[in-house]
Amino acid sequence: MRKLILVSITLSAFAAGPAALADTCSPAVSGDHLLTPGVLQVSINPTLPPQQFIDDKGELQGLNVELAKAIAAKLCLKLEFARMDMPAMIQGLKAKRFDGIDTGMFWTEERSKILYMVPYAQQAVSVYTLPDSPLKITKFEDLAGHVVGVETATYQERQAKALNDKMVAQGLKSIEFHSFKTASETTAALRANQLEAGINIDETAHVFETKGLVKVWLHGLVGTDITLDFIDRPLAEAVAKALGELSADGTYDKIFDMFNMTRLSDRHFAIRGPGPEQ
Repeated sequence: MRKLILVSITLSAFAAGPAALADTCSPAVSGDHLLTPGVLQVSINPTLPPQQFIDDKGELQGLNVELAKAIAAKLCLKLEFARMDMPAMIQGLKAKRFDGIDTGMFWTEERSKILYMVPYAQQAVSVYTLPDSPLKITKFEDLAGHVVGVETATYQERQAKALNDKMVAQGLKSIEFHSFKTASETTAALRANQLEAGINIDETAHVFETKGLVKVWLHGLVGTDITLDFIDRPLAEAVAKALGELSADGTYDKIFDMFNMTRLSDRHFAIRGPGPEQ
């Protein structure tokens, strides 16, 4: 597994700093539910703007970064990020290398049986090409027989391949999928004419389009909740409670307004699914 890069974050955007927290509150999660008492360690792959990305100064930015800061402040915990690629995250969490996953993981029934998944937003999938591509896409089936890039070990890869299987069963040609570690690598391959189209989450595709890198043809496909993920139930329940408090005091909306992402529709913050103990 890839080596983790731990990054400590000062809780400043929507919350008090660590020194102030130590003076005003006690941790809402006991040390036996954390790898390190008083510290919330979460993994993140900063390759998906505006969810999570690295700015020009080399600093972590994005909705998931600010939301994690606010949650940690509510729980009176210091926050640390473990920067790593998405494919290793679930196994890393199960091996207790960090406390949770903060990368906008799509909810699936299968994952809900091995993780405690707390929905906090909603996302769907887009299909895009280069702006001057001769390929015109009005429906997913228009990708049949074409070379398409997608981020590996992700919800969007799984859903795209499931849609492809249905196309093939109907007699259409299969998509030739090329998988990449990050959304940026997918787009770079597209710009190098190694691909004819790309698939990623709506918000990331929109960012690439606003930069003039791609043209989005389809969006809103196979949408579902995205989640924060844990293997410790009390920690997951504490995070869900913190999200409810952040929604009530307006912080949740401020963060989502900053990054123009889609809020959870019902605002019911709780573990969804049975979790690993069932």
